[in-house]
Parts: sequence; structure tokens; C-alpha cells
Amino acid sequence: MPKALWNGVVLAESTHTRLVEGHHYFPPETVKREYFRQSDTRTVCPWKGVASYYHVVVNGHENSDAVFCYPQTKPAAKNIEGHFAFWRGVQVTD
Repeated sequence: MPKALWNGVVLAESTHTRLVEGHHYFPPETVKREYFRQSDTRTVCPWKGVASYYHVVVNGHENSDAVFCYPQTKPAAKNIEGHFAFWRGVQVTD
């Protein structure tokens, strides 16, 4: 089952992730948002839309912009709308 780990803490776990461009996108109900802090960072993907980012904070340590999500996607990416993906040192295992 895909699991996202950082600094010894499970941030998300689900058998229902969507694999897109090498990233597991976790359904919103499977992430532990208590470890997330909103970032001002935004990026634009031509086919997915605008991504919002979050910092991960665990035991006083912060991983900046390590989580991203497309709250509202373009039509081609509706299957990941509202889902969360990880990078920047967050380990995602299958």
C-alpha cells in the first residue's frame, strides 16, 4: 500500500492513490493534514492547472513546499483534483 513518510512519521497511506507523472496522488481523506502548513507557493501546469503547496512540519522540523495539490484541475486531470502528492525528500513507498 502506498505510504508517504518523512522524519519518521506517516503523512499519508492509501490503496487508492493515482499515479501521475511518477507521483502518487493520495485522496484527501487519507492524508494527515495536522502535519501540513499552507505555503504561498503556486505553480501552473498546462494540463493539470494551478497547484497549491504545503510545508510539512514534524517534531519541529520543516520541509518547505514538500506537498502539492491541485484544488481545481483542468478537465484532463479531474482524477487527481483535491488529491495530495509529495516530493522534496518525502519518501513514498509502494
